[in-house]
Amino acid sequence: ESHMDLIKIGRFIQEKRKESNLTQSELAEKLYISDRAVSKWERGVCLPDTEKMPEICKILNITLTDLLSGEKVDMENNEKKLEENLLEMAFSKQEQDKKMLTLEVVMGVLVAIPDIALILIGAILPMQTWLKYLLIALGVLIILVYAIFALRIEQTSGMYECPECHHKYVPSYRSVFFAMHINRTRYMKCPHCGKRHWQKKVIK
Repeated sequence: ESHMDLIKIGRFIQEKRKESNLTQSELAEKLYISDRAVSKWERGVCLPDTEKMPEICKILNITLTDLLSGEKVDMENNEKKLEENLLEMAFSKQEQDKKMLTLEVVMGVLVAIPDIALILIGAILPMQTWLKYLLIALGVLIILVYAIFALRIEQTSGMYECPECHHKYVPSYRSVFFAMHINRTRYMKCPHCGKRHWQKKVIK
């Protein structure tokens, strides 16, 4: 379990924002995000997106180590503290990926049972033709919506590992969409060695 203190980090962001004489809306505007996102950080609901962190540090005049520690860190301890924080972030991401992949399976079961029932009712029971087609179309639409959502989880949760060069990477949504697959193993081109292989999903 992660030991990163989101509440402490949130309070630190709020403190530094106020020291910079910025409102939540003004900080959000500088980062091209909604003030709701800033509010979530400051309440300790979640961390800022990693791509926004350098910009936040620049605006609030703090280091990345300060941000991830939720306090000002002495330069002497900076490298060690940064390493600890980055490991914590990696571990948090790993745990989140596991939860998302589990959610994908649970949702698949919850969607499949009523969806199959809906299609069977439309196909078997006697009813007006338009209603029959409507039920079947609704069933197909539900499957498509779930498939798009599930594919996004497949793409972003964890990484794929090339068996040839052992490069681990997050593929594009398009690559995942068009790849042949068996469960979570997909036949894709490795962006590092350029060879096509069956690549397994890895979490660590």
